[in-house]
Amino acid sequence: MFTTAFLDLPALDAAAGEVLLPGSKSISNRVLLLSALSLGTTTVYDLLESDDTRVMLDGLRQIGCEVEESGSTVRITGLGGRKPVSPCSLFMGNAGTAMRPLTAALALLGGEFELSGVPRMHERPIGDLVDALRQLGCHIDYLGNPGYPPLRIAHSHGVPALALNQPIQVRGDVSSQFLTALLMALPLVATQTAVHIEVVGELISKPYIAITLQLLARFGIQVHHDNWQRFTIPAGSQYQSPGSIYVEADASSASYFIALGAIASSAEASNSIKIQGVGLDSIQGDIRFVEAAQAMGAKVTGGPNWLEVQRGAWPLKAIDLDCNHIPDAAMTLAVMALYATGTTTLRNIASWRVKETDRIAAMANELRKLGATVQEGADYIQITPPASTEHWKAASIHTYDDHRVAMCFSLATFNPAQLPVRIEDPKCVAKTFPDYFEAFLGTAVLPAQRIPVICIDGPTASGKGTVAAEVAKRLGYHFLDSGAMYRITAYASLQAGLVIDASHETAIAQLAKSLPVRFDGGRVYLGNEDVTDAIRTEEAGMNASRVSALPSVRTALVDLQHGFQRLPGLVADGRDMGTVIFPDAPLKVFLTASAACRAERRYKQLISKGFQANINDLRADLEARDARDSSRSVAPLKPAQDALVLDNSTLTIEQAVNQVMNWWLERQPFAAPAQG
Repeated sequence: MFTTAFLDLPALDAAAGEVLLPGSKSISNRVLLLSALSLGTTTVYDLLESDDTRVMLDGLRQIGCEVEESGSTVRITGLGGRKPVSPCSLFMGNAGTAMRPLTAALALLGGEFELSGVPRMHERPIGDLVDALRQLGCHIDYLGNPGYPPLRIAHSHGVPALALNQPIQVRGDVSSQFLTALLMALPLVATQTAVHIEVVGELISKPYIAITLQLLARFGIQVHHDNWQRFTIPAGSQYQSPGSIYVEADASSASYFIALGAIASSAEASNSIKIQGVGLDSIQGDIRFVEAAQAMGAKVTGGPNWLEVQRGAWPLKAIDLDCNHIPDAAMTLAVMALYATGTTTLRNIASWRVKETDRIAAMANELRKLGATVQEGADYIQITPPASTEHWKAASIHTYDDHRVAMCFSLATFNPAQLPVRIEDPKCVAKTFPDYFEAFLGTAVLPAQRIPVICIDGPTASGKGTVAAEVAKRLGYHFLDSGAMYRITAYASLQAGLVIDASHETAIAQLAKSLPVRFDGGRVYLGNEDVTDAIRTEEAGMNASRVSALPSVRTALVDLQHGFQRLPGLVADGRDMGTVIFPDAPLKVFLTASAACRAERRYKQLISKGFQANINDLRADLEARDARDSSRSVAPLKPAQDALVLDNSTLTIEQAVNQVMNWWLERQPFAAPAQG
């Protein structure tokens, strides 16, 4: 998952490949709570691993459920009639699918609870749900603004005396989560008499209620409804674990890849986007996004657990659509509209206003940054794409701590002006799809020469490796420590029983072509083996020198290093990155420092590791090595002609990193660089 302050995505040409989607957030948190309320133990397979499910799991543990986790499989032993642990304070983050249902369930189970969240959660309405629960006799107080979390539920004498003889009324035109919360909580008190719920006003997002009803049935509760306005929970209801249950992949998350196929694939079957984990028979309402995408021109086929998407009509066709049935996925249509001929209008989306952010305002603001003409109203948004290629703009997309805004605007990278897109706070996708950008970039097609590279070269002990690794971390780019490559090649050769000399040159070169090297968190891996310490010995250094003397091995390692040029970008450090390996890199830095300064750094480093050292000897060794490196016949150490020289003799690592970052950001087309 990208945890950087921003993620710069280069303009992309096309997309193709296969994506395995994470589990549905809506299904995951419903299943977790239903399991917690049931008698018995439920094994949940393919659970979404995200911020929202983490919040729910933590809450269930706090109230007394036994929870065992193993990757995406979770075993929950429910309360089954037992009282929850109380008093208890629960932090719900920004997870509406946890806050609202837990509020209803705890209000009926009895006890003392406080439920709070992040500041945005305290701006999301919950008053209609609280009003409905108060009709029943539940004691719930607002700890801040009336109508909004945080809340206190106070039943110090056990279960409240409930008024079940009249239908419970709840508004349906603000959020369907209020009705879902009641539907999942009220079976707890429908033991002796049937309980009725009446929806006041139009029920929005009916497909999400359909999910709730289907899952309730899996846990033994058959709810009847009359035209989605009156719901009846039968007398004698009791939650019973189904034993095991599988979570469908998230149909809302599928929308980004359906759109990707419509925008960026081609009509050739080999260039389609294949989506695994959700199919045309999904129980999720957002699967109807397929129909909207088809109306815009996408070619979609599918089966029980898969979808395949190719470009059909191009440019896409503008649509005018009532989106009440696909409220979350409809956001993706707003970005697809950038690639359509004409004006697209998305209607009946008032619920966008009370989501993780005001999504109508957010989408309008960010679409305008890209050059679109946008009109917005209380419950609609209207998008006209940029008039021509020249009207597109490079934009830094503010994401409002909203996962869907971040994921939607990744699709703008396929713009015809070939302009990059910056996604601010990319880690917000952790709410539902932590690895979204990895999955997205895994399908992207782009010539290697257009993938951005920053080269940081310099002499021994100049600090280039430390600076390069930190720059890569801040940008979310891949990292290449070229100096380690020869050491790793020597290590792998000896492990394979090869002698490092000319007689085994061909075999070593063949081995070097496909070494599974990766750099992660300051460690160096060969496959799954951590070789960081093994390649830093004096002997490993001498073996690396012998390897570097073999011409065909050097050639093989050049190709291997080129293989590190992957999306979203690369920071490479070494001695010839800018002169030999990546001569077309848009930023080349030659990092240097005086021999005295470098000797002092090396001395402190060795002493800290418990080695004896003489600073004068170290300085003499560094000066001799500089002379050898700068005079060698192959790739001599020198700055590239267009390199920026940075003497960091008097700079801290932080200062050197900031200077490289500033040089890089100055080269980007965004109006407001996100570097502090």
